[in-house]
Amino acid sequence: MKALLSSMTENEQDLVRETERDRLKDLDEDALLELHTRIRRARDKHVKLYRREAATRVAEHGGRGMARPKNRRNAQKAEVFEDALARVSRHLAAAARRAASSLKAERLKAAKAERTSGPAKKGAQVPATEKASQRSVRSPKSPSLLNARGRQRGSTQATGAQRQAKRDSR
Repeated sequence: MKALLSSMTENEQDLVRETERDRLKDLDEDALLELHTRIRRARDKHVKLYRREAATRVAEHGGRGMARPKNRRNAQKAEVFEDALARVSRHLAAAARRAASSLKAERLKAAKAERTSGPAKKGAQVPATEKASQRSVRSPKSPSLLNARGRQRGSTQATGAQRQAKRDSR
């Protein structure tokens, strides 16, 4: 592996070095996305080169697998970049999870602030524990109300189906 890295161009070596753990932990999500794109392009380049060169040797050797020893360097480079891409992908996924959780926390905080900043309601304030107990005392909805809603939903669906059938018959 080290022999292959030393035989790579300076730009390729730099690209692989950028995927070291110490360097990746300092990058934000946008920088990781940019690095991910660059690594993926390099991997795709070497995969294409391997396939093209192997395809030109198929007639000579009888298959891409048989032509592989002559084309091993491109395959190994593609593998190096595949490993690098996997490292960057893991770090990118972790950064995306962190960003999503922080956005969710901000959104919940804003919703909570918006909910509590409304005008004062008339009457006495009911403590939260009493509100929770009042909810549990509520009786379930009556069966006749549930049946009516079911009938209404069925009617709405049937009307939509009739409209669609009319359009389809045109």
